[in-house]
Amino acid sequence: MTELSTFRLYLMRALYLLIFVAMGSLVWPQILRHDASWGLVHGVGASLLGALTAMAALGIRYPVQMLPLLLFEFLWKSIWLLAVAVPLWSEHRLDADVIDNIQACLVGIVLCPIVIPWRYVFTHYVIGRGDRWRPGAA
Repeated sequence: MTELSTFRLYLMRALYLLIFVAMGSLVWPQILRHDASWGLVHGVGASLLGALTAMAALGIRYPVQMLPLLLFEFLWKSIWLLAVAVPLWSEHRLDADVIDNIQACLVGIVLCPIVIPWRYVFTHYVIGRGDRWRPGAA
């Protein structure tokens, strides 16, 4: 399977657009108007999400080339839910911000597996030949 259907490409573009608009509309105002009160972790998180939304804009034009971004989106949200949200939930320490983050992550956890062309991922990233390690190597 080397070609993805037009429908699959449009699904991927729609998800890139959703990431760009929905997450970008939350993150970029924070980045552009932040004050000096940001801690290291908050600043790193906002910067990472800002970069992710900017790269999602590229995914609208290049959906297949930016496929690792969708994998990253699925993985970081899965890790956050398992490593942060579940322990907070089990300790009955959920607040409004955590619940909002859980809801946003669940959207990605549901949509990414539907949109990601898993056969393509398996063929090209799991069993496919990797790039050479040194110049001139075949």
